[in-house]
Amino acid sequence: MEIKQSELILNPDGSVYHLNLKPENIAHDIIFVGDQDRVAKITAHFDSIEFSTQKREFKTQTGIYKGKRLTVLSTGIGPDNIDIVLNELDALVNIDLETRLPKEKLTSLNIIRVGTSGSLHADIPVDSIVMSAYGLGLDNMLRSYNVEQVTDYATEEAFIHHTLWDIRKGKPYVVKGSEKLQELIYTPDIHKGITATAGGFYGPQGRVLRLSIQDPELNGKMDTFNFNGNRITNLEMETAAIYGLSALLGHNALSMNAIIANRATGTFSADPYAAVNNLINYVLDKLAV
Repeated sequence: MEIKQSELILNPDGSVYHLNLKPENIAHDIIFVGDQDRVAKITAHFDSIEFSTQKREFKTQTGIYKGKRLTVLSTGIGPDNIDIVLNELDALVNIDLETRLPKEKLTSLNIIRVGTSGSLHADIPVDSIVMSAYGLGLDNMLRSYNVEQVTDYATEEAFIHHTLWDIRKGKPYVVKGSEKLQELIYTPDIHKGITATAGGFYGPQGRVLRLSIQDPELNGKMDTFNFNGNRITNLEMETAAIYGLSALLGHNALSMNAIIANRATGTFSADPYAAVNNLINYVLDKLAV
């Protein structure tokens, strides 16, 4: 069935509405960053850049790194932006934008998030790297879709029970990262675990300024959560949404996090830019193999 103009909005030049991209503008291997300024920090390593555009917080550059065609795209902050980015990227490869019909043969993208995060454990120090084996969504965005098709029900229930989660905030969801990309990217010197994705930066992550929060003990409960050998290693704002939508749409997704803060020890990286650059080099070299 043809997708209506109100559902899939295109710009006058035929590009998708928010990202300002056409199908030929993107590679099938895509690096996500939150900060638009980080796009150029990654593509500065490229041998060449063939395409560049920006609309709002969504900046995209596509080029060649060691013979590999890659796209780097900034998503901005939060699960709501991920909803825009994943749906529009999928439309670029899996919907014919002229006929507005889904393609018979679907394309699976490889998506790796390169981001910053805070660790919840003293033994995951600042300047280290965390691979998100699972994404734990505390944000509710994915509940607008039939996310139960791709979630880990047992881990969800264990988390709800352990934290005495107030279900009025919505039911958390857990989605596993791409096994294919984990095998490609993982080395024993990095940490692995569950990355919790919050829908905000302050109250949703347990920060208190002038407003009290619903559960002041939540971060402590998350620190002690362990299910089938998996603990919550870090807290940020995008990973679970990326995992959930990618799994539903048939894409491979993995989140890699440069730890720049440690909530357990109260420390912050002395050089967060170096920590991020170390992660960038790590991921680029793995993708270029």
